[in-house]
Amino acid sequence: MSLDVTAIEKTATAAPEFEVETEEQILARVRTQARRTKIRTWSLRALIVAVWLGSWQLTATYWIDPFFYSKPSLIWDRLVEWFTEGTQFGSIWLQLYTTVQEAVLGFAIGTVAGIVLGVLLGRSRYWADVLAPFIKALNAVPRIVLASLFIIWFGLGLQSKVATVVVLVFFAVFFNAFTGAREVDGNVIDNARILGASRRQVLGSIVLPSATTWILSSLHTAFGFALIGAVVGEYAGASKGLGLLISNAQGTFDAAGIYAGMIIITVVALVAEWLIGLAENRLLKWRPSQSGSGHRI
Repeated sequence: MSLDVTAIEKTATAAPEFEVETEEQILARVRTQARRTKIRTWSLRALIVAVWLGSWQLTATYWIDPFFYSKPSLIWDRLVEWFTEGTQFGSIWLQLYTTVQEAVLGFAIGTVAGIVLGVLLGRSRYWADVLAPFIKALNAVPRIVLASLFIIWFGLGLQSKVATVVVLVFFAVFFNAFTGAREVDGNVIDNARILGASRRQVLGSIVLPSATTWILSSLHTAFGFALIGAVVGEYAGASKGLGLLISNAQGTFDAAGIYAGMIIITVVALVAEWLIGLAENRLLKWRPSQSGSGHRI
């Protein structure tokens, strides 16, 4: 019996001791892993862009006609020219400001209208059934036709472009707000009414917060539509704006100018996407974090 006890003591003494990590060490390790993952991700993105631009440059230099397809070096030269010397319609900053102003104003008006009407109709099945065919018919109208009509009605100024943006943004936000209002748990609403909540209190305290996720998710797409609406309106007829630059570049067979305008619009869209993402994270702090990264795509 004493031999067994001695053997157990020797085994316990020889067993390796595991060091327990402190909370600070765990957090530091997690931050390091996250930093390394971020560096690898951005490195891979940079590599993809470099390979894409390099292959395009080589192809346009030796195999295809750069007059029709342009190439990165020519696009860079056009961007440098616009930002240093200006465009034939004035400063590039004036063109950029005009397009962003049209997009932001139309985005704000279309978003508010889409949220209000979407939530109200989402909670009123009768009026939703009455207005459904009209809303679907308006949504089916080609936007380029409406842009042409708005130019006839409001002229070549700011109003026609904002109207085009509003039409595009409204439907993107409306359908999400409508669905979000319909998806609210009926039991929660019934309990609130039992406790004496009025219709306005139910709408403001239950329906709107529940539909917030739906509404905010639509804003990412909606601002892209806002930029599209502004550019389409300018393309149809304008005295300034990025759409006018692209239209003029097309008319003069300036492929580099078309790509340069597209790049500027893309950068604006990415900045807006980042700002909307910050606002979404701030407004939805109460939402449980989702595992995985698929929702970030």
